[in-house]
Amino acid sequence: MNTFNVKPKPVLDTSLSLVDRVEQNLREYFAEANLQPGDAIPKESELALSMGVSRTALREALSRLRTLGLIESKRNRGIILTQPDILGSFERVLNPMLLDSATLQDIFELRLVLEMGITDLLFIRKSKENIEKLELLVAKEEETKDKFLKNRYDAEFHSMLYEISGNQTLLRFQKMLLPIFNLVHSGQIIGKTEVKNAVTHRDLLTELQKGSPASFREKMSVHLKVYLDKVDE
Repeated sequence: MNTFNVKPKPVLDTSLSLVDRVEQNLREYFAEANLQPGDAIPKESELALSMGVSRTALREALSRLRTLGLIESKRNRGIILTQPDILGSFERVLNPMLLDSATLQDIFELRLVLEMGITDLLFIRKSKENIEKLELLVAKEEETKDKFLKNRYDAEFHSMLYEISGNQTLLRFQKMLLPIFNLVHSGQIIGKTEVKNAVTHRDLLTELQKGSPASFREKMSVHLKVYLDKVDE
């Protein structure tokens, strides 16, 4: 149930465009009024009057929030807050063909950090069943000589680690990054580099079965060394 004892503040900050300021003030208002998903917000006329802006500027700001999935219009209720899809907007623009090389590099580095960070979850949530699935996948990778299949099994191995973590947001994010992962394999983002004494997926699987979070994390660091070294350059 929403209450309007907290009102939107007048738009005073001049460091941003008018619509940017209105959007920012609306976000602050939602938080200060403790509005929850499903709560209705005041009418456009009331919001515009309280903030001291035109309804045109207000509508553009509301349109932005609607695009982000923060609000929606409901018949007989007006505009209500919704549970935002935190990855939805990111997913719409995450096309490697539309991003420059520096951005692609940054995003892939983020992926590396995530793969290092899920280690504890893997050891908490691993099971005999998913270890067996990894075993079958690694065996297929070792048997094939086909480069395309090796790259495919490589991606599937890391995807399965995210599945084992049990975190659905991380899993969805990883799937969004697969096109970038494929570009990395092709050498279009980071040049191909040979690594001596590389850690294989078999090595990682062994650590997951018999090692510790610390030893697995160390092996994963070496496994990703070709990319981590590039980050340090």
